[in-house]
Amino acid sequence: MSMIQELKAFMMRGNVVDMAVGVIIGGAFGQIVTSFVNDVIMPPIGVLLNGVNFTDLKFVIKEASVDAAGNALPAVSLNYGNFIQMVINFLIISTVIFFAIKGMNTLQKKKIEEPAAPPAPTKEEVLLAEIRDLLKQQNK
Repeated sequence: MSMIQELKAFMMRGNVVDMAVGVIIGGAFGQIVTSFVNDVIMPPIGVLLNGVNFTDLKFVIKEASVDAAGNALPAVSLNYGNFIQMVINFLIISTVIFFAIKGMNTLQKKKIEEPAAPPAPTKEEVLLAEIRDLLKQQNK
């Protein structure tokens, strides 16, 4: 089998296709969560904190300045507000995924709990049942 045929066989396996679909859906879901956090969750929190926008929160280590040649040097800061924003995004995403997986597990458990139809008796079991029935008739 040539390398190209092996690659094609690998790419067309169900697992690879499922993973690709999952990555695409995950990216779209990430954008939805980001919008939900930025546009729905954070504004009320910002109002509660007197209009503070988390992404603007930072600790300035060194103020912006101008060097001897007249070049502007940007400020050096720890942008912890953006980190807080990302933690909130993570908590929302992980919570949604938890409940989605929990729901899927519940559905799978219901499928497993459904009793399977009893298997048809084998030829030996049918023959033994006939012998049993004949012995019962003789003993009457």
